[in-house]
This record gives sequence, structure tokens and C-alpha cells, in this order.
Amino acid sequence: MKVGIVNDSALAVAALRRAIALDPAFEIAWVAGDGEQAVQLAASHTPDLILMDLLMPVMDGVEATRRIMAATPCPIVVVTIDLGRNASQVFDAMGHGAIDAVDTPTLTESDAKLTAGPLLRKMRNVGRLVAGRAAPRPIVAEVQGKPAASRLVAIGASAGGPAALATLLGALPADFSAAVVAVQHVDEAFAPGMAEWLDGQCALPVRVAATGEAPQAGTVLIAGTNNHLRLLGSSRMAYTEQPSDYLYRPSIDVFFESVVEHWRGRAIGVLLTGMGRDGASGLKAMRGHGCLTIAQDQTTSAVYGMPKAAAAIGAATEILPLAAIAPRLVQACSGLRPAPG
Repeated sequence: MKVGIVNDSALAVAALRRAIALDPAFEIAWVAGDGEQAVQLAASHTPDLILMDLLMPVMDGVEATRRIMAATPCPIVVVTIDLGRNASQVFDAMGHGAIDAVDTPTLTESDAKLTAGPLLRKMRNVGRLVAGRAAPRPIVAEVQGKPAASRLVAIGASAGGPAALATLLGALPADFSAAVVAVQHVDEAFAPGMAEWLDGQCALPVRVAATGEAPQAGTVLIAGTNNHLRLLGSSRMAYTEQPSDYLYRPSIDVFFESVVEHWRGRAIGVLLTGMGRDGASGLKAMRGHGCLTIAQDQTTSAVYGMPKAAAAIGAATEILPLAAIAPRLVQACSGLRPAPG
């Protein structure tokens, strides 16, 4: 894989070079010292992956991500110092299509391998996406028992997801009657910050989902660890390491399929912008169970990967622009009938 580095710090570039050298599958294609140069290099020599810093002269990483994804899209991972302090910019970059974010590895030889681990894992995941290798999907169990009248909106999102979630959730009214659970592809280090960021933009309360709690009406819960979030037979939630070989953690498919297996009321599935195929088969399982399923359309998706995959296999009953999804959810939840027994 050819990798582009965007960073104005010589020390950070040296640390990234050392980290990349640990895996022969990666080759540095070019190094840009600011966002403007990165846009130019991405256009003339589009790499398989870009490692994007946030704070740079001339053009910052958020704007560079936006321009690259608009003109010559390719996978982008934000790599910067102190992600916690720069959480807002991280979510802005992800809103424009960056796939993930990770701290810059250290340069010191003693712990270089240790600190390079998270970065290399994310780079290998991108490599699997580029190669088109899909992870196996779990078998969806048959639902038994009489469903209750409770309502659940299950949302999945990846690249471009934070901004899409802010738009969708921000348009839901304070008296929205359904429970909402969202699985966003984001490292657990950023999940609390993302929940807090979304909470400040929404009428509904937004927080990280806790082990053992059930979805609550009028509350948005966000998957909060690098393990998969799933519903159990009690309709309470738990985090699980299995399946261990899934490309994305947390997996949207795992959660959607657990909704089909265990939720005893009406459910709606929503698949937003993102790279890859995660969520497509889970959304199809929800549709097969009689749920309303919605995929974001191409025009409003920062990265038209996951919704495209869902549309291709007939997983979505409706394909809507982002701005139309919240009104459709309000309409659907106000008119939901009890699920058939």
C-alpha cells in the first residue's frame, strides 16, 4: 500500500516513517508539509491511504480532508498529537470523510513498536477494505415470542458519520418517542467525546451506551468501546469481543442482527455514509424481518460505500437524502403499529 503523510512536524514525520517501516506491506508515496500541498499531491499521485495531521499552516487537515474527498477521494486516517484536545476537529474531519483517528506514535526507540501498534492496526484495516476482503457475517437467528410495542431506531455510520449523525439527531424533536442506538466506527478513545459533542447539538440526550442497560425512549445511546455492541435476549445491551475477526469494531452488522434476534418491538434501521460494506447485510436482515430500513442517498453521503452496498442487495426499503431521514423517522414512529406476532 502506498501511503501519503501530511504533517508539518519533522519529528512527527520521522515517527510515522519509523512506524510504517515496521510493516513491509506499506510504502511511503510522498510527504506533504501542509494541507494545500497534500491536496495537490493527492490529485497527481493518489495514494492508497493518507495519514492526515490536523493543525498545519496554509491549510489545516479538516479542510484538506474535505477537498481531497471531494476531488480525488481515498482513505484518510487522522494522525495527530493529543486527539482528546482536538476532538472537535477530529469529528469535523470525519464528517468530511476521514475513516478514523489515532494518536501520533512516539519517536523513541524503546517504545516505538508499542505506540505504533494502534496506527498499524488501522492501516491494515484500510488495506483489507482496499483489497475488498469482507469479513464473514454471523447467522441471524429466528425471532421467537410475541414482540412488545416498544420502538427502536438503530443507526449505523462510518466515514462522514459524525457530521451526518449531528444533522440527523439534531433534527429529531425533544419529544421523539423511540429509543435510538447508534453504532459509529470510531475508536473507543473518542466515543465519550463524540457523545458529548452530539449531545450539545441535539434536543435529545446523547450518551455512551453502558453494559446491561436497555434502550430508553427519547434517549440516544452511542456504542462506546472497540468491542461490538449487541442486544441480548433481555433487550439489554452488552459489549462482546466476538466475532473477533470483523474488520470494524464496533460492527454495525453485529448490532443490526442482534436487533433482529432479540428486540421484541418495532424497529427501524438506518445506514448512513461510510466506506466498505458494514451494515448492509444487517440492514437486509432487518428488512427481511419486516422493519422499515433507510439508506442515505449518494448525493448527501460523504462516502457512498455502506449505503451503496445496502442498496445493491435490496436492504433498504427507502433511500433518502440526509435531511429527509429525521422527518421520516418522526412520521414512522408516530404511526408505528404493533409488530405481528
